[in-house]
Amino acid sequence: MLNAYLSAISLIERLHRQFLDVVKAELDGQRIRDINNVQALILFNIGQDELTVGELTQRGYYLGSNVSCNVKKMVEHGYLTQERSEHDRRSVRVRLSEKGQALWDRMDAMFERHKSMLEDSRVTVEQIDAATGALTDLERFWMQAATMAPRAPEPLIGKAVDRSAANAYFQAD
Repeated sequence: MLNAYLSAISLIERLHRQFLDVVKAELDGQRIRDINNVQALILFNIGQDELTVGELTQRGYYLGSNVSCNVKKMVEHGYLTQERSEHDRRSVRVRLSEKGQALWDRMDAMFERHKSMLEDSRVTVEQIDAATGALTDLERFWMQAATMAPRAPEPLIGKAVDRSAANAYFQAD
């Protein structure tokens, strides 16, 4: 079980990098140099929605600080427009600009091309569905495992403790 589990983790990482390379090749082929592959995927996932950075992060695709930085770059390069929420002035909503929509259309065309290529390959929709199911189960497992991670004992710094409590602290696993 351990070998299969570790192999799956390694494959997931490798596939993610390979897919980012595919997106980069698409951008390079279109001579698009002012946006990177990760930003292009964020843009694609925004689609027709109007979202906050927090909502993008909550979707689980990206890390918060990376999203903020990437969104800022996409705004600077004209792929996204942003406006403050009327209800909460601290909140900024982003959506695709005309330039962003044009890139979204190119990304959509890439995915349609991939769909056609997949239909001519040995990969079946049943295999993709089975892989998606297994990955969804693994995602749920990791969410649960994260809540059950062992916690180190509280530090003793600044606390009055007797010798037995100190010894117990340093012998805790």
